[in-house]
Amino acid sequence: MKPTGQQPLDTRRSLVAVLLIGVGLMAAVDEIVFHQLLAWHHFFDRATPAIGLLSDGLLHAAELIFLVAGFFLLSELKRQQALAKGYARAGLFLGAGGFQLFDGVIDHKVLRVHQVRYVDNLWPYDLGWNAAGVALLLIGWWLLRRARHAP
Repeated sequence: MKPTGQQPLDTRRSLVAVLLIGVGLMAAVDEIVFHQLLAWHHFFDRATPAIGLLSDGLLHAAELIFLVAGFFLLSELKRQQALAKGYARAGLFLGAGGFQLFDGVIDHKVLRVHQVRYVDNLWPYDLGWNAAGVALLLIGWWLLRRARHAP
């Protein structure tokens, strides 16, 4: 879609830029709420508390890299007047949901670097964690379909 007298909208870069922001935001929510405020886990819990704290710091650094890269790309798109807002909205939810589901399946179950919470019955926590990721992904998918079919 090309607005009159402007560059064409860049749907792919709009999706990717805000997808990076979505990953960074969900990593920040995970780190702030579950690692720091609730103290349910660290990113890597299979070693000493000092290593767990170090791993949280590395997660924080990665989250900031995703946020800075995403906002840099977003600002460039806005400067060029090439931001496709529908694709950007979809990217936010796809990035957040993708991070959440990756963390829940790969980090929690496959690699077992940590659990959502260390309790006897993990099932409700795993279900809630992964259901939240799936819900975010479904919203992102719906927004992407809507953006693709917009005039």
